[in-house]
Amino acid sequence: MNKPLLAALSGLAIAGAGVVPAVAAPQAAPKAAAVTVDFAGTVSLSNCSGSVIRFPNSTDTSPALVLTNGHCLETGFPAAGQVITGQSSTRTFGLLNSAGTKVATLRANQVVYSTMTDTDVTIYRTTTTYAAIKSAYNISPLTVSATHPTAGTAIKVVSGYWKTIYSCNVDGFVYRLKEGSWTWKDSVRYTSACNTIGGTSGSPVIDTSTGQVVAVNNTGNEDGETCTVDNPCEVDENGTVTVREGINYAEETYNIPACFTSANVLALSASGCTLPKP
Repeated sequence: MNKPLLAALSGLAIAGAGVVPAVAAPQAAPKAAAVTVDFAGTVSLSNCSGSVIRFPNSTDTSPALVLTNGHCLETGFPAAGQVITGQSSTRTFGLLNSAGTKVATLRANQVVYSTMTDTDVTIYRTTTTYAAIKSAYNISPLTVSATHPTAGTAIKVVSGYWKTIYSCNVDGFVYRLKEGSWTWKDSVRYTSACNTIGGTSGSPVIDTSTGQVVAVNNTGNEDGETCTVDNPCEVDENGTVTVREGINYAEETYNIPACFTSANVLALSASGCTLPKP
């Protein structure tokens, strides 16, 4: 996986006959203008990247949430099959502006949700609100799309830790992505230009046409090994295993909004919520 920075450093030592009437050629629909993607709303953790996120129905007075990876959880990697909810936390996050400059320190008071089963996410609740952040720093949260991403979409992976933005496209989707004891479902595969590294774990993956978060960066095959830690393998519906050395991946986030109320309260029993439950 695009593991936390310390682990990454310790490991050093993806024409017909006849006449036809002239007619005007149909015009293609204009392409949507790309949204400017910068560092505003992203955060740096002690060993990972992340972002301040909201859902389409979140209210401005709701407690601000921070999204990163399950494997970035400060208490260690959740075990396969483990789901953590409501765990106390005092984790801090460096809030970045559009230029990548740290303008504030946000603090968590709870791990709202964390797992490495089916997906690889941790969602923290902070001690402040979106409205307060906007008022003090003129920074808005990133919105998590409630729609499944599309192959070919232009994306940017924005690392708050490294203050680096990677640009590539969604190459496709992986039925099952296996790494060590963990299995993730319907993962995003990047084209090779997104050569993410340790410390980029938890970075938001942003659709450049909408500016919304469609996935969270989490792993890549570093050495060409098969299904080992730091060397995930792809498994299709028939059980065929494919290894793509140097290719990196992310976990989709479109299924998360259905699991939260407008006040950003976790509601795993809500209709349409498909996140793994404890």
